[in-house]
Amino acid sequence: MKLKVIPEDFVVRELARLPIKEKGPYRLYLFEKKGWNTIDLLIRLAKAHRLPYRLFAYGGLKDRHAHTFQYVTVKHPADLTTEEETFSLQSIGYMDRPMGPDLLEGNEFAITIRALGAAEVCRISRRVDEVRGFGYPNYYDNQRFGSMDRQMGLMAERLLKKHYNGSLQIYLTGIYPEEKKEARERKLFFREHWGDWSTCLARAKTTMESRIFSLLVEKPKAYIEALQMIPREELSLLFSAYQSFLFNELLRRILLEFGLELTAVPGTAGPYLFYRRLERKELGYLRALSLPLAASRMEFPDAMSERLFAAILEERGIKRSSFNLRKVRQAFFKSTPREAIVFPGNFRIQPAEPDDLYPGRQKIRLFFKLPRGSYGTMLIKRLTMP
Repeated sequence: MKLKVIPEDFVVRELARLPIKEKGPYRLYLFEKKGWNTIDLLIRLAKAHRLPYRLFAYGGLKDRHAHTFQYVTVKHPADLTTEEETFSLQSIGYMDRPMGPDLLEGNEFAITIRALGAAEVCRISRRVDEVRGFGYPNYYDNQRFGSMDRQMGLMAERLLKKHYNGSLQIYLTGIYPEEKKEARERKLFFREHWGDWSTCLARAKTTMESRIFSLLVEKPKAYIEALQMIPREELSLLFSAYQSFLFNELLRRILLEFGLELTAVPGTAGPYLFYRRLERKELGYLRALSLPLAASRMEFPDAMSERLFAAILEERGIKRSSFNLRKVRQAFFKSTPREAIVFPGNFRIQPAEPDDLYPGRQKIRLFFKLPRGSYGTMLIKRLTMP
């Protein structure tokens, strides 16, 4: 099986309720791209037009290895319409407010799975029917955990434990899957020379590295002050990654609590456990179940989910009150509900056909809609699991 061989194999279009106006302080754009993640490309555009990045707003982050369409606002009157080979920015109107996640209804997907044998095509077709009937667990997928360092874990967990030195070390030296060689080598150098701030400063490249190491040269133990330098948007993403990690763990434990027959698929931050079918009682419970993201104040749907979450925190050495950070306050943990399982809308599969890129193999195309925050790649994991 092959996925995302070319960008056109994974097409994602945002579905949004947009209060478009003829005039307004925020110019609205349709943002089409291939081979870029959302933040990196917007940073490039901000620099190209000599505008502060904070003027750009979006509803969701879109995969680098895909052909994606999303909406972006820029709080600036100039028309930034751009057309290049790998992306375009097309002005389509104005709004009285910036683009944000609350305007999104979901995403529409068109996905091609390649290099399939006849048996794999039959198996995926059967599993499409299973998903139509029983949905699948609404896990956060690996993309959410790009900031997780394989050796040191997630930065936010260290911060919650008040391990400020360790938290800062993950922030500055954490190596991510798509890290370029130069950045990987530089971060390994920082890790090897951690505490020798002058040596680290001499090797610093980014503005943030230079600012933090300059501070530590003057104040060697100023870890909290250094953490306070992290931009709000960046810290919010790091917090979201940890909330996603805890959500996935809670959902896994709920499925295990039912004693279901589960299949494990490896993941960056733990295995994804999938069921194939559910009894009526289990289906009714899971279909109505929404679980809260971690914060100091959370509302649980029942005693079981609250008990399982308390056990997770105890194992990790964290208290609910820990989420109310007092030292680093430019971002915060907010609890919102997330559905435990998801049912794709308008879910259909095209008949298999010869694969033009893999002679002798077949390809299939899937079309479906998912609510905001649900992952199309997770559905593919469910359909292609062992």
